[in-house]
Amino acid sequence: MAESLRQRPEVQVLWQCGRLYAREMEQSATAALPNVRLLPYVERMDLAYALADLVVARAGAITISELSLAGKAALLVPSPNVAEDHQTRNAEALVRNGAAVLLPDAAAERELGPRALQLLDEPESLERLQKNIRALARPDAAQRIAEQVLRLAHNAAAHAPGSH
Repeated sequence: MAESLRQRPEVQVLWQCGRLYAREMEQSATAALPNVRLLPYVERMDLAYALADLVVARAGAITISELSLAGKAALLVPSPNVAEDHQTRNAEALVRNGAAVLLPDAAAERELGPRALQLLDEPESLERLQKNIRALARPDAAQRIAEQVLRLAHNAAAHAPGSH
């Protein structure tokens, strides 16, 4: 990835690497580039998303929810180290809806830089991904879940022995 980014100084990268990997990642050639900002943790992801033209991320449920609500084009690299490969299933659901691009973890070291730059060079692809992921967002999800839980609790109470 370092070589791809070295050739494209106009592309700015905000790289959240996680606190456990910060020291190791600081030694990487990519982190040494002037157009890369390595951070162990991003406190305000909403602001980071607002700045991003493209988000490269794992494919956990919370991340996908955030990307949907923010309407951000995404290149998803599912973690291979999760139960039942659920991140791949999450990413595939978005891909089926034209709402994200999936890059397998095994291919990321070789293909991540070129694929991300290719997407950044295709504004129409970014716009399509943004439109499609935004269409999947459910900003009222918490309210809908709470209403369903209350409905189920009410029904259970109404049918409990001795409730008549």
